[in-house]
Amino acid sequence: MSDFSIAFIGAGNMASSIIGGLTASGHRAASIHAADVSTESLEHLTRVAPVTTGTDNAAAASGADVIILAVKPQVMAEVCASIAPVVAESDALILTIAAGVPIASYQRWLHTAAPVVRCMPNTPSLLGSGASGLFASPEVSSLQRERAQAIMDAVGTSVWVEEEQQLHAVTAVSGSGPAYFFLFMESMVNAGERLGLDRDTATALVQQTCLGAARMALESGVPLDELRQRVTSPKGTTERAIASFEAQGLRELVHNALTACSARSEELSNELG
Repeated sequence: MSDFSIAFIGAGNMASSIIGGLTASGHRAASIHAADVSTESLEHLTRVAPVTTGTDNAAAASGADVIILAVKPQVMAEVCASIAPVVAESDALILTIAAGVPIASYQRWLHTAAPVVRCMPNTPSLLGSGASGLFASPEVSSLQRERAQAIMDAVGTSVWVEEEQQLHAVTAVSGSGPAYFFLFMESMVNAGERLGLDRDTATALVQQTCLGAARMALESGVPLDELRQRVTSPKGTTERAIASFEAQGLRELVHNALTACSARSEELSNELG
């Protein structure tokens, strides 16, 4: 895809990661402009890539093909107000990585039916291994969809959902998902200690096992249930552990946790909207 100009409003960790991914994949730093109230954040950003920086949101957004809103939801209305005159005179795509704020709110704050893509990334995006869910408003063109996907693919894998409401499920599955795995890994380390391993040994084994299992799931092309069955020999050690998980309702526990997460995401969206 040909180079296009991008303005980042907000220069925090996620913006820095996306810019690093974009420039690593060949996007010209000269076509990226970033604005933030924090000069310290902007200085850090220029160490990631030699992008143009400043503290004026409207100046950064002026002339951009894509405007990425990378600020906290609580200040989003104020930020939108600062760029609304620029957006009204352009056909720029608005790509937001803020959680919870519905598209209708962006269009109300911008005083125009701007093309908006909402993105729900997760923290592994900071390492280029993110998983992002995307939803586009009806005003978004096919070219703008391609650009939004190219941006988020620079820091991992991205998928589209057909309904904005489904972003709550994306939040439950991938947005909050890393914390679930960290909790499970913590629990395995603690169990390893109780079984007689020292903490460093248990941690090293758990971390590498998690990485190896994830790579097998991603690279083997084999369904997850079959991968599990291949490790679970009849009357073996793994079968005993899996039977214990099943008997204690692990699947229902996971379902209930993700349902609670999705419900909280919806509550926050209603509050922010």
